[in-house]
Amino acid sequence: MTGPLVPFREFVLKVHSRCDLACDHCYVYEHADQSWLTRPKVISDEAISWTARRLAEHATTHALPSVTVILHGGEPLLAGPARLRRVCEELGSALNGIAELDLRIHTNGVQLSPRYLDLFDAFHVRVGISLDGDRAANDRHRRFADGRSSHPMVMRAVGLLREERYRHLDLGLLCTVDIHNDPVAVHDALAALGPPLVDFLLPHATWDDPPARPDGSPTAYAAWLLAVFDRWSEQGRPMPVRMFSSVLSTLSGGPSLTESLGLAPTDLVVIETDGTLEQVDSLKSAYEGAASTGFDVFRNSFDEVAAHPGVRARQLGLAGVSETCRRCPVVRSCGGGLYTHRYRSGTGFDNPSVYCHDLAALIRGIEERTTAAAESSAVRAPDALLAAQQDLTRTLLAVVHDTLDGRGGELWDEAWRLAAEVEAEESGAEALDAVLAHPYTRTWLLDALEDVRAGRALTGPAAERLATTVAAAAVRARIDVPVPVAYRDGRLYLPTLGTAILGGPGARGTATVRVVGEGFLVRRPGDAPGAEPRVVPPHEGPHWHPVRVLRRGSAPALLLEDLDPFRDCFDVPAAGRLAPAAVDTWAHRFAEAWELLADAVPEQAAEAARTLTTVTPLAAGGARPGRHGYGALGGAAHDVPEELALGLLSGFRRAKLRALGEVTDLYALDGTWDHRTPWGSEHVPFSRLLAETFERAGLGLYDPRFLTGVPEALDMIENAAEVTVDGKQLIAAVRKEISGTRSAAGRKRGRSLSPSGPGENVLASDRKKTFE
Repeated sequence: MTGPLVPFREFVLKVHSRCDLACDHCYVYEHADQSWLTRPKVISDEAISWTARRLAEHATTHALPSVTVILHGGEPLLAGPARLRRVCEELGSALNGIAELDLRIHTNGVQLSPRYLDLFDAFHVRVGISLDGDRAANDRHRRFADGRSSHPMVMRAVGLLREERYRHLDLGLLCTVDIHNDPVAVHDALAALGPPLVDFLLPHATWDDPPARPDGSPTAYAAWLLAVFDRWSEQGRPMPVRMFSSVLSTLSGGPSLTESLGLAPTDLVVIETDGTLEQVDSLKSAYEGAASTGFDVFRNSFDEVAAHPGVRARQLGLAGVSETCRRCPVVRSCGGGLYTHRYRSGTGFDNPSVYCHDLAALIRGIEERTTAAAESSAVRAPDALLAAQQDLTRTLLAVVHDTLDGRGGELWDEAWRLAAEVEAEESGAEALDAVLAHPYTRTWLLDALEDVRAGRALTGPAAERLATTVAAAAVRARIDVPVPVAYRDGRLYLPTLGTAILGGPGARGTATVRVVGEGFLVRRPGDAPGAEPRVVPPHEGPHWHPVRVLRRGSAPALLLEDLDPFRDCFDVPAAGRLAPAAVDTWAHRFAEAWELLADAVPEQAAEAARTLTTVTPLAAGGARPGRHGYGALGGAAHDVPEELALGLLSGFRRAKLRALGEVTDLYALDGTWDHRTPWGSEHVPFSRLLAETFERAGLGLYDPRFLTGVPEALDMIENAAEVTVDGKQLIAAVRKEISGTRSAAGRKRGRSLSPSGPGENVLASDRKKTFE
């Protein structure tokens, strides 16, 4: 088996091998593996010491920041307070200075008392309790050997944990599902206790020993859990439920939150009372010796266990599930189910879960019930996408500032203080938003964050941009706040406004920008009053080069950005300052192309008009997406209006998809599967299939030839394992977008596009792009 070794981060330490209850669904005593009969009842001092030593060794080897140890049994409280104290002391001492120790204990609660809880408080041991619901549900399985109910004693234990002095130790409740119990009654009984977490577990079963299905339904457990989910949702989700949270997370592109679902590799090992090292306990339900590794803490390291074939098989993610599961669209959420539940004599664990149909129905049921609430508004509404992008930019700025932690320098610190002063005024807040929304603000922040996270100091334009951003906002808002700035090579660039000329090449220093009258002053140390440059935007002069605006006809007004030092973020170099004649050419070509778009694809043109703010001339027409924020396109002004129109539309579609991907997850596990595109023989990852489909759909509204294969690609995407709730929402929007367009849209455009023209070139794999 290939792949890097996955270190253990969770350790189940069996401190007592017997139990005071006789639960008939217990995997330790009632299932196939009966090795508990050969174990010592209580863990020995030697086993404790060697376990502590091995933990410290493993944490040191893998530089683990923390390890979790779960004290388990049998019933761990039967070990007694003295033995448990010894365990806590040994583990804490061994890991001191190496890794944080997260200690937990899982108990049936029967023995729990203030004496134990005071001990747990001293060693920060959090407590999880097994409880299957109300008394009727709990008594179905969790009884003493003589048949007596354990429910009153468990409720007393839960009550102790709810007391103020012990509440911080409460880890939550674990409930084993029994479809004979009333799901609503079970939910309400658990919710009434106000637990910090509830974990529902499917009863352990295999294909050889399948779960009870009284009515023969293949989805009986899904129906039971969905009834709980509905009640949970109806009551406002009164407590976290791990299973539901995991499904909701994976549907949205996030990680699995439980071993029983999802594709995350296992990182858990069990230490028995005799020091034997075993795989996850639930394997005891499969067959005698299924959990065995042949290792123990006295002779073997945890790395040796991590390399065991049985452990490795549960660390392979998608490669570790059956072929049937690999082809299933819900595998990203269910992960093939709990490893134990896949077992069948003859084929071992290379099978779907014995709960396969239940898991699929549960995941689809939760998706159907929550799609509307889980969907990002950024996918539905262009204005919401713009707002999310603005939030992302501000978040990035805050992260850069926090990561600098006072190391940004005097200029940065003063600019941060002045930003708050400018933002305090309504006009200033709007102006600051406008400057931060400039697409190349994102380029600056991404570069700066990369530097500070790598431990590099901010220098040059990266260190100076915050000050010029605040100065530009003050100028735009007409707020008389003197803002210290730095300039270099005789140039001072104010984002969205232009460049002040303060000297020749090589001239550098500091200055103060201050609003005066209709313009602003740039005062340098030593400037005599009246001798400093006075700038009155937008008029160009010897001291000022403004950012020009493309404004002609019905086309939206866009900044023609050929000054920003952070604009050179494309694969093709940015062009220098354009001559006035070139600007006129840009304006004329852009207006012609826009007229074509507004006529053929009015909805896309209207959305682009609301979101695009900036065009940057590039040295050549070929470019790929730049490292910038939403709203910028880079390219060259072509002589053929149709080609420029297609370039604008193509660039806008790619920019929108990239912007969506920055604020929400449209897919997960990209590259895990390959997909053959309907328009070619190439196998591509999901991200490329989605990008090409989204772009082709948009272009198809202009020229229907681009729609070839798009409906088939949409079907592939919708049924792919990678797609998330928001990805499906996007696909639904694209379907609506292209409905009825095969014969209607783009007919006027068609006669001006030659077969070897843009229809062939815009989407070629090695194509040159007009706009990105």
